Amino acid sequence: MSNEHITLTAGDAEVDVLPGNGGRIGGLRIGGVELLRQGEKFGCFPMVPWCGRLRDGRFRDGAAVRQMPLNAPPHAIHGTARNSPWHTARKSTDEAVLTYDLTDPWPYPGRVTQQVVLGEESLTLTMGVETYESSYPAQIGWHPWFLRNLGGEDVTIGFEPAWQEERGEDHLPTGRRIGPRPGPWDDCFGMPGGVDVTLTWPGQLQLKVTSREEWVVVYDEQDEAVCVEPQTGPPDGLNTHPRLVTPLEPLEASTTWTWTRL
Repeated sequence: MSNEHITLTAGDAEVDVLPGNGGRIGGLRIGGVELLRQGEKFGCFPMVPWCGRLRDGRFRDGAAVRQMPLNAPPHAIHGTARNSPWHTARKSTDEAVLTYDLTDPWPYPGRVTQQVVLGEESLTLTMGVETYESSYPAQIGWHPWFLRNLGGEDVTIGFEPAWQEERGEDHLPTGRRIGPRPGPWDDCFGMPGGVDVTLTWPGQLQLKVTSREEWVVVYDEQDEAVCVEPQTGPPDGLNTHPRLVTPLEPLEASTTWTWTRL
C-alpha cells in the first residue's frame, strides 16, 4: 500500500493522490499542465494535528506540557501526518477518502479522515479529526506548493486580508496584529470572512483558494513555488488559539481550489 498511486479524473483535470506519502496530493494537471511542484516533499500535504511552527515543539494541555520532536529546530513544524502512510478507505474515478490514525509522537489517540473530490473545474479537500477518548487541542491545514511559473509569466497572488500576524525573529507570531505588509511573505494573515486568495498565471490560468477558515499562511520566498495554506488557526495555534477535538465534536475543515482558463 505504501507506494499506492491513485489518479482521479474529471474533464481534462487529473489529480494524483499518494496515501503512502503522507496522504498528499502529488500532482494536479489541468489540460496536461502540472500546477504543483513535483518531489516527495512537495505537491500538497495535509498539516495535522498542528499547522506551521509549534514554539519549541511544546504545547500545554491543561496541566500537562507535551513535547513534540524538533523537526525544524528549535521548533516542530506541520504536524506528524505528512510523514506517515495513510490508508485508502475508498476511491472512485473522481473521489478518494484516506484515513490516518494518530500515533506516537502525538500523545492522544484519534483518527484523521481526508476526502479528495475532483470536479471539472475544482478540487475540494476536506479533513476531520475525531477522538473516541480524551479531548485534546488540534489544528488542520493544507500546504500546497503551486508552481511559480507554468511556462509564461510568473504567478501573481491577490488577496485582501484584514490583518497580518506580526512575525517575530523566531518566525512565530508575536500575538500582535498589524496591517498587511507587502511581500515576499512567510506570514500568517487573517481573513474573517473566510480565506479567499487568487493565483493568476497571466494569459494562462486563474486559480482561487477558498476556505471557511479565517487563517492563511502565504509563503513565496522560494524561486520554484508559492504556498497558500488555509488553516484552522495561526502558527503556534495549539498554544495561542487551541481548538478542541472532543468525543462529541470533531474538528473539521475544508478548502476548495477553483480554476478558470484565461
